Amino acid sequence: MTKAFVTGGTGFLGGRLIKMLVNRGWQVRALHRSPGDAAKLQALGAVPVLGDLDSVDALSRGIGDAEVVFHAAAMFKLWGTAEAFERANVDGTRNVLKAAKAQGVKRFIQIGAGAVVMGPGKSMRDVTEDAPLSFPHWAPYIASKGRAQQLLIEADDPAGMRTAIILPPMIWGAGMPMIRETIHNVNAGRFRWPGGGKSLMSTAHVENVCHAAVLAAENSTTGGRAYFVTDGQDRSLREVMGTLLATQGVDPGDRSAPLGVAWFMATIMEAAWRTFRLRGEPPLTRQMLRLVGYDFTMSDRRAQNELGYTPVVTWEQGIEEMRAAALRS
Repeated sequence: MTKAFVTGGTGFLGGRLIKMLVNRGWQVRALHRSPGDAAKLQALGAVPVLGDLDSVDALSRGIGDAEVVFHAAAMFKLWGTAEAFERANVDGTRNVLKAAKAQGVKRFIQIGAGAVVMGPGKSMRDVTEDAPLSFPHWAPYIASKGRAQQLLIEADDPAGMRTAIILPPMIWGAGMPMIRETIHNVNAGRFRWPGGGKSLMSTAHVENVCHAAVLAAENSTTGGRAYFVTDGQDRSLREVMGTLLATQGVDPGDRSAPLGVAWFMATIMEAAWRTFRLRGEPPLTRQMLRLVGYDFTMSDRRAQNELGYTPVVTWEQGIEEMRAAALRS
């Protein structure tokens, strides 16, 4: 029985990953910080381990004799300080790597972000993993995930712990957190289609991302590699978000904003939030626009060729799952 340690197990992706591992007969321990989270992890079939990403000692105790570490914990927000992103995404990754190496872990899989190659706003299609990493100062999430990826590449050791990074585009599926914030903006009258919603994008259902992570963990022949993962078909932002919102009975309308105007508005909003320390997040940020406003499609040929990856959930199946979950709630 393979033993695994999972961070981020109470999150949208981490919970699905734990269920997939348990269903495959793995023994799973998962990090948590509160009694409520411990109960959630137990319900998923994992053994909860108290600790956080700031403590190498706690991480080492949690990892124990695990053969594989899945690092899914991350700060994913469209607004926040560079320091906060750095601590969660870079320092946290560094600590988990240190603990895993000390415990003799054989395989370390991180859930990264396809956005790590996104620089200034421009169309990017059929991008491969050979594209250079980008560290835009106005997108601290993207920059921090890029630095975390560098740590994984550097940590790969052919004689010891092998590492791999799974790089999804927008992760979606029933229970996705992003949909709630989008619905809030629609209901508040703040939603606009950037550039008319015409940008072309890749997507990755949460089950497909978890499947790729498990394949990477089971592959003992390669290390220090990053893998783009997609659903296999690209769609426009308008089709993707319009369909996802429709599963929740929400119509986003047709209002749009030219990209140039939206970028200027986002810059002004960010400055206002920083200057006056306003609560919450700006309704529009440059990081958000970079993620969805410009063409960004990726090739997952490397994952297919090296990991044997193919999607396990189609777009149609995932949409039906979301629709059914909304009817039950």
